[in-house]
Amino acid sequence: MTKKQTTADGSYLFQVDILIHAPTNGIAMEQLLRVLNQAKFADYRIQSGIQMGKIIEEELEQAGPSTSLTLTEGLDSRIRGYIQTNKLIRVNVNKGKGVKLSMPCRVVNFDPDQELLTLYHVDEKKVYSVRLNEIDDFFE
Repeated sequence: MTKKQTTADGSYLFQVDILIHAPTNGIAMEQLLRVLNQAKFADYRIQSGIQMGKIIEEELEQAGPSTSLTLTEGLDSRIRGYIQTNKLIRVNVNKGKGVKLSMPCRVVNFDPDQELLTLYHVDEKKVYSVRLNEIDDFFE
């Protein structure tokens, strides 16, 4: 842990690396967010740590242009852009049986093979997994 900056009001900014053992990236992210929220820090920002999907990208690059994704390239790149920029978006989800959700969230992970998104709900401070066929729309 290194001290980065001191302000006149006694605030300090630290940069840390944290290793969490968990069965999935989504569960690890949920554990980290739970600890950070319980600590009642003045503010925090997670700048990196989303490593899932790299193997998929490498396999697609090695397979060449003949590999087809079940998603259109535009939607795939749009979702990956949300992950890379950590952009706050609103996702309208239709869970079926009349249950609809409108979630202000950040996209944490995207699994194109299973067509699964991991979303961090910024108001509830919870992580949700949503299938692409449940999503009605993305709003920036």
